[in-house]
Amino acid sequence: MWGKWIDCRVTPGAHEAFAAGQRRWSAISDQPGLVGQAGGWAPDADRALLLGLWTDEPAYTRFMRERHDRIAAQAAQPSGYSSIEVAAGPVVLTMPGAAPFLSDALTRATVLRAADCRLHPGRAEHFLDVQRRLWAPGMAAADGMLGGTVTRLAPDRCLVTTLWTTPAAHHAYTTHHLPALLPRAAVPTDVRTLTGHLVPLEPSWLVQAEPGPR
Repeated sequence: MWGKWIDCRVTPGAHEAFAAGQRRWSAISDQPGLVGQAGGWAPDADRALLLGLWTDEPAYTRFMRERHDRIAAQAAQPSGYSSIEVAAGPVVLTMPGAAPFLSDALTRATVLRAADCRLHPGRAEHFLDVQRRLWAPGMAAADGMLGGTVTRLAPDRCLVTTLWTTPAAHHAYTTHHLPALLPRAAVPTDVRTLTGHLVPLEPSWLVQAEPGPR
């Protein structure tokens, strides 16, 4: 699987225009290899964050080559943001949750938790091992966690994303599960900086892949 993380700084006063353009990306729902895309406004109201998932890198590369620029021109969003950061890479871990497939998790979630982790040099493999052994089962045990991914955006950068039924479900996890997990994870050993986002998802920004073989 292949993940894409989009971070847009939206110009004040351009929110409605940006959102209207974002809704136009529903046109890619028939794109082969799309798992789905979801996003919303960060607590910083001038920041839009989006997660896209693809079956593999060739499917993503094909979309970028054949359709991306045309859809982007139709969406006409560049005038609505002051900067954009796009990062993509392989999904190195899929986290289990209450949804049977990540496409279902994207559809059912109302909130996305993202942790953008910049790692100390040489600590990536240990970080990923901790994600597999500790965080994945620990979060799967929380009510309302639908599924998640760990995407390696660079050799020393990983994006951890989880999808939740409600903000209350995520809050319950941080209250009842997270305190027991943190000491065992020894996060500072692996992580140089962590930027976290809790993003309420905009339903109209959801791009659902058209049904096909699972």
